[in-house]
Amino acid sequence: MIEVSSLTKTYGKKRGIDRISFVVEEGDIVGFLGPNGAGKTTTMNIITGYLSANSGAARIGGVDVLEDPVEAKKKIGYLPEQPPLYLDMTVEEYLNFIFDLKLVKDLKRKKHLNEICELVGLTDHFKRLIRNLSKGYKQRVGLAQALIGNPEVLILDEPTVGLDPKQIIEIRNVIKNLGKNRTIILSTHILQEVSAICERVLVINNGQIVADDKPENLSALITGDRKLTVRVSGPRDSVRRVLRGVEGVQYAEATIQAERGSYDFLVEAQPNVDIRKPMFSALARSGYPILQLKSMELSLEDIFIKLVEEKKKSYVSTSKQGKKPKSDLHVNVSESTSADFDDIAPLVTKNEDEPEIDVSRTDDQTF
Repeated sequence: MIEVSSLTKTYGKKRGIDRISFVVEEGDIVGFLGPNGAGKTTTMNIITGYLSANSGAARIGGVDVLEDPVEAKKKIGYLPEQPPLYLDMTVEEYLNFIFDLKLVKDLKRKKHLNEICELVGLTDHFKRLIRNLSKGYKQRVGLAQALIGNPEVLILDEPTVGLDPKQIIEIRNVIKNLGKNRTIILSTHILQEVSAICERVLVINNGQIVADDKPENLSALITGDRKLTVRVSGPRDSVRRVLRGVEGVQYAEATIQAERGSYDFLVEAQPNVDIRKPMFSALARSGYPILQLKSMELSLEDIFIKLVEEKKKSYVSTSKQGKKPKSDLHVNVSESTSADFDDIAPLVTKNEDEPEIDVSRTDDQTF
């Protein structure tokens, strides 16, 4: 359904994207994951015909976006990061305006718009001014305009940025529902987004695709180095000895004295080992109660670093043998990137408006 072949886009001397290629099959929901500035929006803009590439091609349903842009755009519904809304219009006026702009001829206007509003949860807000809607409902209006004309493909660029946790969950549910009979590319820098919605993940870093796999395989990478922060009441040295004696623990050290008589410990498990239950049992037997336990996963920037390091190790270990590098993840290694392993993704900068839900942590428990 979507075919991207060797796309390159430069801005002066800087390459926004560098010979990226991928295919999205009909009915797939694909996450396009990367930090801010990685090339996600540039790629989305080229696919949707808003921007031309320096080289390469993008096709929608076999139609080249550059050679036949009108026909290609008929197949696409696009929600940019900032929805193109007219705040002085009502939802009804705006959707009718978009219906006219798209020159929709084979659908009954009223029935079509009512079906879309029901699908995205706007039925009760049809007569309201867009200006007076919450950010979550403005995002729903943006989704609604993308659906006008029943496009086969939806391109969604950062659809939950700036929403509160409740709105994020609601929009994710809407997107999953839309994906039942459409092909969707979802651009995001939020790990939980792709895990919650997508069937496949493309990871982009510095304008290049560095991984292409299923979310569960990416999750396996994330949880491969599992770290726990545990607050324990008891003597520091004695607690440390107990922790180091737990099977599967490869590192345990006190970090700070949290309060009188208790310490925070950083505990690292061996790869693919869950140490929480045996650790809890060992501390309980020794009479040292756990006051708090936090299970942490790798942050987004750590994942990019790990992916690039994996490319480096795979390349170095096989280059002398003339073999193709192997990896648990489908990590792409090209001639243009194999020698540039220190060019790591910048740290992800948290948007001030962004809720805490996008932080890659799970399982906060307090005892």
